[in-house]
Amino acid sequence: MTSDPGGSVSPGEFRRVLGRFGSGITIMSTLQGGIAHAMTANAFTSVSLDPPLVLVCVDKGVRMHDAVLDCGYWAVSVLADSQQPIAERFARSGRDLYSQFDGIATTPGPKTGCPVVGAALSWLECRTWATYEGGDHTIVVGEVLSLGAEETDDPAALMYYAGRYGELRGNEGNSGAR
Repeated sequence: MTSDPGGSVSPGEFRRVLGRFGSGITIMSTLQGGIAHAMTANAFTSVSLDPPLVLVCVDKGVRMHDAVLDCGYWAVSVLADSQQPIAERFARSGRDLYSQFDGIATTPGPKTGCPVVGAALSWLECRTWATYEGGDHTIVVGEVLSLGAEETDDPAALMYYAGRYGELRGNEGNSGAR
């Protein structure tokens, strides 16, 4: 083994390889100057139970980056399989800021007022706990202030794998990905 393995990885190959890791799809939202901002995020995970912490990674080159850092509060909505059009909408750059939520049911989070997507499988409201440099992204760790889950007999989560959307059912009788 050498002391300096060196080398570099191409962005395309990195994306292709990480595409083999299936992930759930969320919408992260915040408010900046009373205007709602949102983005699709699959780089979301739990960090700690005590205190309850989660993290999301935000591209430094998108307007959501400054909005979430300025506000300090944000919400995450975990999308159901039927919400793929919402995921696709908020994954596109350059959306009109003032009409981006048109036709999408939302409610203000009870603690922060940040938009929570209606019919999402679950949601969390967070206060920024810490931020870390992560190359072209900022890793935003949030303390969970409130949360909730949709009551449903047959939950199906929207998933992303190998560049495609799919679903994963949570009902024991129908478990499995399609």
